[in-house]
Amino acid sequence: MNIRLNIKEAKQEVINTVRAYLKKDETGAYEIPPERQRPILLMGPPGIGKTAIMEQVAQECGISLISYTITHHTRQSAIGLPFISKKEYGGEEYSVTEYTMSEIVASVYDQIELSGISEGILFLDEINCVSETLAPTMLQFLQYKMFGNHKVPDGFIIVTAGNPPQYNKSVRDFDIVTLDRVKRIDIEEDFPVWKEYAYQMGIHGAILSYLEIRKKDFYSVKTQIDGRQFVTARGWEDLSRIIKVYEKMGIPVNERLCVQYLQDSEIAAGFASYYELYSKYRTLYRIPEILEGSVPEESTVLREAPFDEKLSILGLLIDSLSQEFTAYAEKQRVQKRVLEELTTVRGALKRSTELKTDAGENNAKYLLAGRRLLCEQETERLKKARMLDRESERVERKVSARLREMEKLVSLEGNGDPRHDFTLLKQSFDAAETARKEEIAATDRHLTNSFRFLSATFGEGQEIVLFLSELTAGYYSLKFVNENGNEAFYRYNRLLLLKDRRESLQQEALSLLGI
Repeated sequence: MNIRLNIKEAKQEVINTVRAYLKKDETGAYEIPPERQRPILLMGPPGIGKTAIMEQVAQECGISLISYTITHHTRQSAIGLPFISKKEYGGEEYSVTEYTMSEIVASVYDQIELSGISEGILFLDEINCVSETLAPTMLQFLQYKMFGNHKVPDGFIIVTAGNPPQYNKSVRDFDIVTLDRVKRIDIEEDFPVWKEYAYQMGIHGAILSYLEIRKKDFYSVKTQIDGRQFVTARGWEDLSRIIKVYEKMGIPVNERLCVQYLQDSEIAAGFASYYELYSKYRTLYRIPEILEGSVPEESTVLREAPFDEKLSILGLLIDSLSQEFTAYAEKQRVQKRVLEELTTVRGALKRSTELKTDAGENNAKYLLAGRRLLCEQETERLKKARMLDRESERVERKVSARLREMEKLVSLEGNGDPRHDFTLLKQSFDAAETARKEEIAATDRHLTNSFRFLSATFGEGQEIVLFLSELTAGYYSLKFVNENGNEAFYRYNRLLLLKDRRESLQQEALSLLGI
């Protein structure tokens, strides 16, 4: 039986492989020759994030990514179209059939030219679900890294993904010859690992709370008389996105919507009912008031409430705080990038003043516009090369917007004097930094008040333990606490550690006494 990894472990395996394949010796040649670099084959259920981790791998390794769903291709697009050429053999001319370059291989060369990066990943999804006419071509590709007569350029690593036969009727088994030429990684669904990703991606709190109660609904594939019903990680993530937009627009979230993403009627109905309760609790317990330090009268009944209801309140608090933690991280990145651009502008202004260059180059607005255009061009280049994640792209777009605002500020209030104009820019930056620090203080206060509310309502029971565990599992919550501190977080963390240690010592003592 193959060893099955969760998606986080599989990602690290792919990163390790990519780094090993791209490692060069002192002569500049690859340590593992390209022809001996086995294509990676990811095998696992649909919708668990195989494509998403490839984007993350490319971004973390600083290389390009080209991805195709191979079932969308025909033999002609994969191999290329035939054409007749003339060749001379033994003094006589013959007509010979050749093939144009494969669309897939051509896209690799296009990407190299576009991004200026000669190393990357060629990712082909649904590799074992190709048509009968394309199957021999894919076997040749896995064995020799060639489509027809055209080879994937050195420096591009081949990663493929497929679904086991129990998930897809179109699956074709690979023979031993082919499997002996690939590096196979088997993946399985794993809710705790996905939850880490979910916190970082800002998955809706109702989904996280629901799945904490009903973990078995995280991933489900059932064969019914009327067909297959299924729910995947991809389905939950996409449902989260649409729910957030519906909430902003005031559109009701109901079972009809849920079943469009959770294609299991029972699970969709269960979540829709839970979402209705979750929304009711958000209004009933007035979460914003709790964050600001008040304890609504209705919260007194929580002591005797069912565990599901308590878990929902914890989820609502975590969801509200998570939005603040995420905003903190984003604004920190934006400020850092704006500072980098202003530092560059300041250096250019100083040099141009010292050299007494013409007024155009000695102009803050001109320099800001130049930096903004360079930022936008680089963002577009990285986006096309699939080397920019959604959060980074959002940060860069906000940086561009801030630089544009500063251009407008200098146009309206500047006088052409470099010192005066840069003072305006510094004041704008300082005002944004002051507002950011006020938001940090507010988030710190909200976190402290959440602990106070839970302690006053539940004492030092399992609710505090769960709340602290969820905070510890969140990337952005830990980042906030590590960088800004929070006395309540530290106090309860120490308290729980001491409690765990005390219980452990009691157990050891009882075991020594034979009790």
